[in-house]
Amino acid sequence: MGLAISLQEYLDHCDVPYEVIEHQRTNTMRAAAHYAGVPEDKVAKAVLLEDEDGYMLALVPACCAVELGHLSRLLHRRIGLATENELAELFADCEIGAVPALGTPYGIEMVIDDRLDGCDDLYFEGGDHCSLVHIRGRDLQRLLPQAMHARIGSRH
Repeated sequence: MGLAISLQEYLDHCDVPYEVIEHQRTNTMRAAAHYAGVPEDKVAKAVLLEDEDGYMLALVPACCAVELGHLSRLLHRRIGLATENELAELFADCEIGAVPALGTPYGIEMVIDDRLDGCDDLYFEGGDHCSLVHIRGRDLQRLLPQAMHARIGSRH
């Protein structure tokens, strides 16, 4: 399948250089990091959340899980995981479960774990389970200027 067209168009529109790194098909971001030969703490995992106001994309390091209770308290909103059907509908140009780390091209609000803020390099799924997109860490802020940053994940 390759890079999701919405993601590719957004990266190109923002003039952000990127590299696509192919790897063996995986089911988890931790495995993707392993097969791509990159550290787990530099791989961003996107988790689609929902509440009565709509959807939100949470971005955490691959070695972490989103702390839903903490994030709900932080935002004063009752947040839960979106369903696989909702993922398929919102990310129609992606394989099921291969959610890109950028919500903006899909019109989705973002929250980013602050552990990702200091990374020189970041890697994330680009729409399939066989490749990672590599960008410079400083470009994440430029791509997601409205995103909230907070400690939202914990190691698992």
